[in-house]
Amino acid sequence: MLLGEYEHTIDDKNRLTLPARFRQSFEDGVVVTRGIEPCLAVYTREGWEEFAGSHLAGLDRFSREARDMRRYLFSATVEAELDKQGRVTLPAVLRSKAALGRDVIIAGAGDYLEVWDRDAWRVRLEDVERRAEVVAERIAARES
Repeated sequence: MLLGEYEHTIDDKNRLTLPARFRQSFEDGVVVTRGIEPCLAVYTREGWEEFAGSHLAGLDRFSREARDMRRYLFSATVEAELDKQGRVTLPAVLRSKAALGRDVIIAGAGDYLEVWDRDAWRVRLEDVERRAEVVAERIAARES
């Protein structure tokens, strides 16, 4: 389980160092793609295959929205390996799409990581914290 929030920086060569506690999870490789929000999503290879298989593989290719979502995610996805220092190089196009500056937050999201620009993360987190109780009530109402 990928948990926690960590402040990191992206170096001048577009490399992001993953927190030490996550590195073993990514020994078999890293898959980086756009997030739905302005962030990057970082999966283990296995996690990406599970996500893509359960959420994208079964989408109807005759549906424009399904094709658009597949394009949105697959066209910007890169596979990589961590280097010996636990770093992954982030392609400039992905950094740009997520509006990442030098200072970032790496946030555990259970089965994947999110990489946010530090300032954008703070704004988003404040919004989530304001709405958490209302959202929890809506989710509970749907499940009952």
